[in-house]
Amino acid sequence: MSDACVTDLYEVTMVHSYLRAGMTGPATFSLFVRDLPPNRGFLVAAGLEPALDYLERLHVDARDVGIFADALHRPEADLAPLLGLCFTGEVRAVPEGRIVLAGEPLVEVTAPLPQAQLVETYLLNLVSHQTAVASKAARCVIAAAGRPVIDFSLRRAHGPQAGEQAARLGALVGFAGTSNVAAAATYGLTAVGTMAHSYVQAFPDEETAFRAFADAHPGPVTFLVDTYDTEAGVHTAARVLRDLNRGPGCAIRLDSGDLEALAVAARRILDGAGLTDVRIVASGGLDEFAIERLLHRGAPIDVFAVGTKVGVSADAPYLDSAYKLVAYQGRPLMKLSSAKVTSPGAKQVFRRPGCADVIGLRDEPVPPGAEPLLRTVMADGRRTGPRPPLAGTRDVFTADLAGLPTAARALRAPVAPRATASERLERLTNEVRRRIRQEILTGDHPAGDPHRGPRTSR
Repeated sequence: MSDACVTDLYEVTMVHSYLRAGMTGPATFSLFVRDLPPNRGFLVAAGLEPALDYLERLHVDARDVGIFADALHRPEADLAPLLGLCFTGEVRAVPEGRIVLAGEPLVEVTAPLPQAQLVETYLLNLVSHQTAVASKAARCVIAAAGRPVIDFSLRRAHGPQAGEQAARLGALVGFAGTSNVAAAATYGLTAVGTMAHSYVQAFPDEETAFRAFADAHPGPVTFLVDTYDTEAGVHTAARVLRDLNRGPGCAIRLDSGDLEALAVAARRILDGAGLTDVRIVASGGLDEFAIERLLHRGAPIDVFAVGTKVGVSADAPYLDSAYKLVAYQGRPLMKLSSAKVTSPGAKQVFRRPGCADVIGLRDEPVPPGAEPLLRTVMADGRRTGPRPPLAGTRDVFTADLAGLPTAARALRAPVAPRATASERLERLTNEVRRRIRQEILTGDHPAGDPHRGPRTSR
């Protein structure tokens, strides 16, 4: 079974019907987020690179055809037209790391209709999930105000693949490291880790545990100090670090309890022992809201380790994303369903300073002082350039974040900028709306019109 089968069944039913009807002309689909989740003033585009990997390797083989046939309770011969289907189209997209707003196309796919339809589910899954997690991680970076943030999400992510994605996405927005060894090796990230409470419990006492750990790891170490009594644990850690002449680069980790009060007490104990260079790492159910609250109250925490709530984007675990047909065989199309109206035609997003974005048509000239966001990243089913390095993507994010209005960066009750439509897009939208309504009223569609195109869109 290949990735071609990782799709909703209705994609297969539509593709089968398109092929039987000879509807293989070029279609453009636009992937966008209708509205931002609560407490979000922006999103960070993510998931494009794995999406391009998927499109490049897509190929419907004989086993896939058999699986499709079984699912539809049809003979394999009926599904034979799908055999060998692969992606030969074009992709225009907002590069990963760019800040995006509601209604803006993140990805536009132009390909023969069956190809562009079949990839809908997989693309939505990748881009929606990864954009949600990257946006959550970005808010932690904002909250930490320059202090390092590290990824601890693997153990409670929604599967190992999601955990690997979270590690990569954290790095994309500026995380300093990850506990995920495989992700660190795959993406060239810094692997970080300390010890578990079980490690401390396995020894007769904390001091024996800390000394054994330091003996096994001659470099900087981090001691987990809250297995029993936290303040006593800090005293013990300080004694071991001082006896072993360990200081710079070392840390203690607080993982439970009143992190604010415990950090204050820990800092006092460490400084009193002359260990002013030993850092305090905090973990345990943290996200941007907890980080902001701790720093606002003056907690002397140097590093924040975030896990579950960030890896699953707990307060906003999904995006209201959509993948809609906007043109077929050169004919602009739109959806008129109540509350789910779409705009027609292939598009471009023109960014002006302060995220004063304008959504226009693809062939519009770039307005003075604006930058087009969507770039051609795939042509004829192949990437148009090398995969950008994570460091470069992180720099792009940092620059975009700096240009975002302060109110949009707020963690609570942010004010999100709203993109506006260009005059040309508004004019086309009105024309297509009138045309569709006229066709509905009069049924005035020439039989067999090759430019009619499908009206169906979920």
